[in-house]
Amino acid sequence: MALLPWVSRSWWEPSDYPSRVFDPFFGLRSYDSDFLPPTLYHGLVQPIIDIDPTYLSEVKNDPDQFKVMVNVSHFKPEEIEVRTNDNSVIIHAKHEEKIDEHGFVTREFMRRYVLPEGTEAENVNSSLSPNGILTIEAPKKAVESTPSNERNVPITVEKPSFGSRLKRWFGFGK
Repeated sequence: MALLPWVSRSWWEPSDYPSRVFDPFFGLRSYDSDFLPPTLYHGLVQPIIDIDPTYLSEVKNDPDQFKVMVNVSHFKPEEIEVRTNDNSVIIHAKHEEKIDEHGFVTREFMRRYVLPEGTEAENVNSSLSPNGILTIEAPKKAVESTPSNERNVPITVEKPSFGSRLKRWFGFGK
């Protein structure tokens, strides 16, 4: 524990020391931040903890299909709309004002994914898992093999003419 903790911290980093005033030991207890350098504690540990899994999505672009998985667990199935428009898939989810433990909440989001070339927009399917993962799948058009105009060309072997034989005999046609 540093004797002067404010000396080891940069002036722009947030401080959690005011909360220790209300500590029954008046700030004499040691915390995790006392044993780690401030750049590590405030730079790496907190952002990993603060990641909100509701904004995670996964996009896969395989040769046979385009697939998107989005976490929409905060929405009911009737509050989610999936539609196609030209060469894109649009996900729109919205629920009106609700009361939760902190007050009133209104949530809405919209995501638009451009379909890769060769994707069949008219055959897009969507499904919602029990844990709130929306999966959108769009098959890709089968690559049609164009009939080739390939053919074997026969090689004809010609016999040398009598004049060319005479030239070779006398050494003119080497």
